[in-house]
Amino acid sequence: MNDMQSATPIDILLVEDNPGDVRLTQEALHEAKVFHRLTVAKDGVEALAILRREEPYSNTARPDVIFLDLNLPRKSGMEVLAEIKADEKFRSIPVVVVTSSQAEKDIVKSYHLHANCYVTKPIDLDQFIEFVKSIENFWFTVVKLPPK
Repeated sequence: MNDMQSATPIDILLVEDNPGDVRLTQEALHEAKVFHRLTVAKDGVEALAILRREEPYSNTARPDVIFLDLNLPRKSGMEVLAEIKADEKFRSIPVVVVTSSQAEKDIVKSYHLHANCYVTKPIDLDQFIEFVKSIENFWFTVVKLPPK
């Protein structure tokens, strides 16, 4: 039995409305051999319902990390980030803003709202796999996260 089989999977909440980017993330996690459970929220309202374990998400695991797009329907990524970091129950969950926006105002505002890091989406699968590996290595190997 290798370490991946005996380890606890990483619970990731991906907040992303673009099905192509969801598929890219799933493929990159698989290619990077990250032992994970992925929950996908297609908008900001659904993301907060998942975090709060509202029906039908009452059995969804608390995420170890959140990958958050900024350009979302119903409730923007900035609004979701603000609500997560304002809530004592969720504040300690690392939020990685993963977005296509390179606008300085978005970067500044994300950090002002206490995002843990801000990453511009890579365009191809190889870059994205490297990104996922670096996220996994940093957040789940180097950094000590608070208990769930």
